[in-house]
Amino acid sequence: MLRVSNAGGSALHASTAAIGDVIVIRPGESYGGKQGTSLAAGVSSRSAGSQALCLHLVTIPPGTRGVPHLHDGHESAIYTVSGETEVWHGEGLTQRTVVQAGDFLYVPPGIPHLPVNRSDVMTVAVVARTDPQEQESVVILGLPPHLAGLAALPVASP
Repeated sequence: MLRVSNAGGSALHASTAAIGDVIVIRPGESYGGKQGTSLAAGVSSRSAGSQALCLHLVTIPPGTRGVPHLHDGHESAIYTVSGETEVWHGEGLTQRTVVQAGDFLYVPPGIPHLPVNRSDVMTVAVVARTDPQEQESVVILGLPPHLAGLAALPVASP
């Protein structure tokens, strides 16, 4: 059986989907994640009854950043659809990687990371995580002293 869910609405509550149903999530409302980015509600335990993963569309406007964070016990895979993001990562956020459109990025469980969009183009990415609750495993971290200059950039979605 096929069921349709409006991610921001109530066309389907996850609890009403029978096991084995295929569920289409229609674009709905976006919300600001704890990690400071805008997330378009996608596949999660709430929208689809997912038990082991979530999948969302993330946007980071030009000249903004996320909040330093990690996902406790959960891994993430990110595909950049458009734009370019500077990702500070690792213990103390001392490593810097630039991710461009067409790149895949894997973030192991518990690894601190911080996305920064210094470009003049919106970054759009698809994020999959092994946390069906999506925001439950997010642990917010402080901005380390060596990245204090980033504090001048606004958080993408406060």
